[in-house]
Amino acid sequence: MTGQLNRRVSVGLRTALMGALTACLAFTIAGAGGGTAAAGTTGAETLPLSGATTSGLHNTYDPAAFTHLAQALDTGTSMIELDVWDDYFTQEWKVSHDSLTSNSNNCVNASTPADLYTGSANKDLESCLDDVRVWLGAHPGHAPLIIKLEMKAGFQANFGMSPAKLDQSISAHLGNLVFKPNDLLNKPGGGQYATLDDAAKANNWPTRQALAGKVIFEIIPGTVEENNPTDSLWTDKEYAGYLRDLHTQGRTAQANIFPSVHSAQAGDPRTRYSDTSLRPWFVVFDGDAATYLGGSIDTSWYDTRHYLLIMTDAQNVPPALDDTNPAVADARARITALAKAHATVASNDWRGLPDVQSMVVPRG
Repeated sequence: MTGQLNRRVSVGLRTALMGALTACLAFTIAGAGGGTAAAGTTGAETLPLSGATTSGLHNTYDPAAFTHLAQALDTGTSMIELDVWDDYFTQEWKVSHDSLTSNSNNCVNASTPADLYTGSANKDLESCLDDVRVWLGAHPGHAPLIIKLEMKAGFQANFGMSPAKLDQSISAHLGNLVFKPNDLLNKPGGGQYATLDDAAKANNWPTRQALAGKVIFEIIPGTVEENNPTDSLWTDKEYAGYLRDLHTQGRTAQANIFPSVHSAQAGDPRTRYSDTSLRPWFVVFDGDAATYLGGSIDTSWYDTRHYLLIMTDAQNVPPALDDTNPAVADARARITALAKAHATVASNDWRGLPDVQSMVVPRG
């Protein structure tokens, strides 16, 4: 696969974290199985997507984490993550942690709600999207769900595995459930903003209520891609360029995904792109939570511009919490603390904590 390989804190802080939990008004949404929302939810649905902080699950497709993908959704989480490989031999989008040629996941290709917790797993990306569609159909009015795609080795457009093909797969299996970049561009009174940057700065994000039952995709370069010395076109650049070009052609509605700037960085991380025409097509940023909170990054920069900020490995912000099963009070305090630090999603591996996964906290 050489040649044209198209991408791809201390005791003091613990006190602060716990204090933040009581100082900041927290909301919860429908939790496991789409059950009744907890007391104190009034107003949560009126927050714009950019004005709230939620919890998200890392590597949700992993069968070691959940036997079925639907069980991850049952936690009430606001984000799931799928690792995707472009198998250009079979023209499939494979879902696994480390295999290009085989699926290793908990997706079962459900057709009805009864199918979500039965049948054989290890299906392709389209099957995972079918499971999401069927689950959402069984939980009408569910809070907006972010699906994070990590393109492990990037796209292989020269072998048929392009951004356009991925968009076609998403459209075929989720259809109008997707909140697209074009939807952010559309002005309420008609017309469009010139770029996603203009639309985000105008806080054109709908309220969470308006986005109920919707899916928002973000995409990042993968670990293999970022470590491939022959790869000069990573997923972020490739998808942003594709999105920019679609807009120039009047075909922005074809795109289903928001490209993310990957890895925490001080200042405006988009300056890494020498092609300045790509920069206004990034309004989602994704990086390590501990780095964002390390003191060198002004995370309010993201919030004041209404950009979405995904903070990963929330458990590793000092003082570190248990990777998978911290005390509920500590985990809730961590989500609230990251909300005060302007996160949109605090990603973690707290699989058995639905009271944490279903949190909705005002951002900032």
